Amino acid sequence: MDLQTFTCILNKHFLHRYGTILTGGHEEPFYRARSNDLSANIQFTRDYIRSAMHELAHWCLAGKKRRLQDDFGYWYLEDGRTQIQQEAFFKVEVKPQAIEWAFATVCDVPFEVSVDNLENHVSGSLIFQDMVHLQISEYLDSGYPRRAQEILALLHDYRDGNSDTLSSFLRDASPQA
Repeated sequence: MDLQTFTCILNKHFLHRYGTILTGGHEEPFYRARSNDLSANIQFTRDYIRSAMHELAHWCLAGKKRRLQDDFGYWYLEDGRTQIQQEAFFKVEVKPQAIEWAFATVCDVPFEVSVDNLENHVSGSLIFQDMVHLQISEYLDSGYPRRAQEILALLHDYRDGNSDTLSSFLRDASPQA
């Protein structure tokens, strides 16, 4: 699935119910909370579908109160994180990346775990990858969060939902932890 189709499906058939839009072309990803008459805006980097999927995954995990805050009230440190900062990053990125994997899989987009720290060499990236794969397995066993599940079903149906059930489709594609 290409980026234009992905954003069109989500904006037209899902996100509008939450007063939210997904837009690209931005220098950095950012979530702009809803204000006055403006919709909330999930902004992704340039024209990168993986950025769109990743930011959408964060939106799926954010609760009602978090969705009222710019960038969901989370902290973010750019490239050049120390080992301690990177370990904190790993802890908060497991679930969003497991959801991003499912979005990418359903849309036939290559996925690899991202440590998002190109400037510093840090340890723990293989452990982080295993943690993401374990979270994928847990989601496959117990279900994805509600909004993520709804988006996955929508994307799967658009793709060709008749070929296989979403659950077995994702299970067949799942990485080994």
